[in-house]
Amino acid sequence: MPSSRLARRIIVLLAGLIGAAGVAMAAAATHMGGALLGPASAMCLAHAPALLALHAGRRSIRTATAAALLMGFGAALFAGDLAAKQFLGFGLFPMAAPTGGMLMIAGWLVAGAGAFFLSES
Repeated sequence: MPSSRLARRIIVLLAGLIGAAGVAMAAAATHMGGALLGPASAMCLAHAPALLALHAGRRSIRTATAAALLMGFGAALFAGDLAAKQFLGFGLFPMAAPTGGMLMIAGWLVAGAGAFFLSES
């Protein structure tokens, strides 16, 4: 796992990039059409704020950093694969979107497991 300082920077960077991508894909879906962009946008716009919340709560929730990294990379992979299919006609690699989805699910489970690893501060 990357150092905690690097991990925190990655989480904030992912939140910004995923949030921006979510807005851009929502606009593209509205103005250009594209059935795959709506779900990609929804995943980005749901997970970007979750990453920021986990980052903010990292001192209280010991699993926050791991959860945020799983969610962030999962959302990027899921949305990136759907966007590639929409704009390029092919995905990133076989099973990329389901892999991203499983990473997001794992991230949420790790976040939930944080209930058993709360800091007492």
